[in-house]
Amino acid sequence: MMKNNILSTRFILKLMLSFMAILVLAGVGYTLISFYLSNKYFNETTQRLHANLAQDLIDEKFKDTHPFDSTGTVNKALFGDIMHDMMAVNRAIEVYLLDNEGHVQYSVVLNHDAPETKEKKIHLAPIKQFIAEQGSHYILGDDPKDLSKQTIFSAAHFQKEGHEGYIYIILAGEDFLATRSDLFNSYFMRLGLGGSLLTLIFATLLGVLAIWHLTRSLRKIIYAAKRFQQGDLKYRIANAEKTDLANVASTFNSMADTILADIEKIKSVEELRRELIANISHDLRTPLSIIQGYIETLHMKGQKLSPEEREEYLKTISKSSEKLSKLISQLFEYSKLEANQIQPKKEPFLISELANDIHRNYSLFAKQKNIDLKLSMADNIPLVFADISLVERAIQNLMDNALKFTPHGGTVVVKIETLNKYVQVTIQDSGPGIAKENQALIFERYRQTKMGQEKEGVGLGLAIVKKIMEIHDSHIKVLSQPNEGTSFSFSLPVHVMN
Repeated sequence: MMKNNILSTRFILKLMLSFMAILVLAGVGYTLISFYLSNKYFNETTQRLHANLAQDLIDEKFKDTHPFDSTGTVNKALFGDIMHDMMAVNRAIEVYLLDNEGHVQYSVVLNHDAPETKEKKIHLAPIKQFIAEQGSHYILGDDPKDLSKQTIFSAAHFQKEGHEGYIYIILAGEDFLATRSDLFNSYFMRLGLGGSLLTLIFATLLGVLAIWHLTRSLRKIIYAAKRFQQGDLKYRIANAEKTDLANVASTFNSMADTILADIEKIKSVEELRRELIANISHDLRTPLSIIQGYIETLHMKGQKLSPEEREEYLKTISKSSEKLSKLISQLFEYSKLEANQIQPKKEPFLISELANDIHRNYSLFAKQKNIDLKLSMADNIPLVFADISLVERAIQNLMDNALKFTPHGGTVVVKIETLNKYVQVTIQDSGPGIAKENQALIFERYRQTKMGQEKEGVGLGLAIVKKIMEIHDSHIKVLSQPNEGTSFSFSLPVHVMN
């Protein structure tokens, strides 16, 4: 029991750890996504607000002043004033002068004496798209300080006194981004750690309660399994179909029912096995005792016996040995049928011809017992589809049973008739009949029942008939009333011509 508790606790602990791991991963994912989306939101908002900044600069600054002097050199004083004015408003802004091909002509933030500065070239495609859409969409452009990076910008095309190009304004410069990154990382760490810690605490408490609630059905199943293990075979999970684990709970109940039924079946088989041993011992002992007794008599008296007495003794021995042989054959036959070692070889045949043969074979025996043996059937009985040897064996067993219990002067009728798509075979006798409470027992293997004043041996004949019918997907029926005779019947399918 302690081991089961440990397993249960370990399972719940694993659920809790898995739940916490999912929360941590979800929290990290949520934070990263929030960081990405908030950063994009900030950049898109900044770009949208400053979309016309470059054009406004051109309209205001280039109205009375030219960006190039008479020699075609960049007016550095003008751009110095522009940068000073811009940075006074927003230190994140960087202003660049580009030619028509995207080369950087001048910017206060660049060292124009450095060779790499002269080689800087900005891709114009994002700039042209931005101007065409008038800054209505979120577009990233090259960062002149580091061309491998993308950033938000505002741009406008200018043309004045033979010179043309682009004013390219970076809205979030490198210094601004570095400062914002440091502050944001610090804020992110504080928010992330604090928020994650609080989330974990509350989520763990909620998780424990949720897991405890969710595993309630599982604990019921574990408890039921323990009760079943401890011997309470009738314990079941109440309202299994209404639990959270309805399939598992219902499966457990079904499994318990099946196990209990199997145990009862095993007990029944064991009881029948003991009864078999007792019955077979009795039935084998009787002919063996007779054989042994008469043989000893023959040895002891020898020449003192008359030829008539010797002949009578030998007949008795022969009759007992035949009975013993028949009983042993029945035991082997039934054991093969029960172990599914006999498979039916079905074929179409005339049941009427088989009935005529059986009637002819049993006529002499019936005459010796003064029993009227009748055969009743129409002339147009169709072919049936079955194993002819097994069907013959079933009819023989029913005939043996009928002739055995029919008294002298009685009647046995073999009736063959067509019923829709089946042919029904009925063997009816005028014997003592079978009490209603015994009719369910006569087909059970090795079961003894009383028919009139006689005992029926071990009942293997009818048990064999029942097994033969089962492998033909049919069944044997009995109709009987005490002192009114007994009728056994079974049906076989009519052969359908293709």
